[in-house]
Amino acid sequence: MNNNPAFEPGPRGWHSRGYLPHFDSPELIQHVTFRLADSLPGAVVGRLLAEIDGLDPELRDVETFRRLEGLADAGHGACWLRREECARIVQDALLHFDGERYHLMAWVVMPNHVHALFQTLPGWATGTVVGSWKTFTSNAIGRLVGQAGESLPQVWCPDYWDRYIRNDGHFVQALDYIHNNPVKAGLVRRPEDWRWSSAARSLGL
Repeated sequence: MNNNPAFEPGPRGWHSRGYLPHFDSPELIQHVTFRLADSLPGAVVGRLLAEIDGLDPELRDVETFRRLEGLADAGHGACWLRREECARIVQDALLHFDGERYHLMAWVVMPNHVHALFQTLPGWATGTVVGSWKTFTSNAIGRLVGQAGESLPQVWCPDYWDRYIRNDGHFVQALDYIHNNPVKAGLVRRPEDWRWSSAARSLGL
């Protein structure tokens, strides 16, 4: 019997944590994205989703991610993760339980969103892992960016986007996407030049 309160035994398969579908299984590697609460203007997202509503579900999933990423990379919102102390909080949280709750294979902390490529270890569900990252970092970042005497601001969007890795080619594609996201967004010229990523950490930066 596992006494860990976050313990969720066995594969969960398809489920929903709100408005996004998720597929969870300990055998799978997941590419997860979570975003700051103000990173995507609501009216713009609504128009986007209406435009692609008629697509095949599989194509719609890919197209939704592609378009939302374009919006996020445009730098909407306060972009709190551009601040060194905030980016460090998130990166440290991702690394903290690596090897204990999950195997973290790649990550990047962008100015207003985060990508992580990881595989959960037995007894840990993807939603539990992502939830712990968001809860801890939300409190820490909220104290840094909030106004004195006011409630902590909402830091993250309530859900997250995930896509499980289907094969070796998909893994390489996801890894390249994560490492090249800062380049694609025009933030640096080379992946390893972005400090808050596994591309930079692999070089000891």
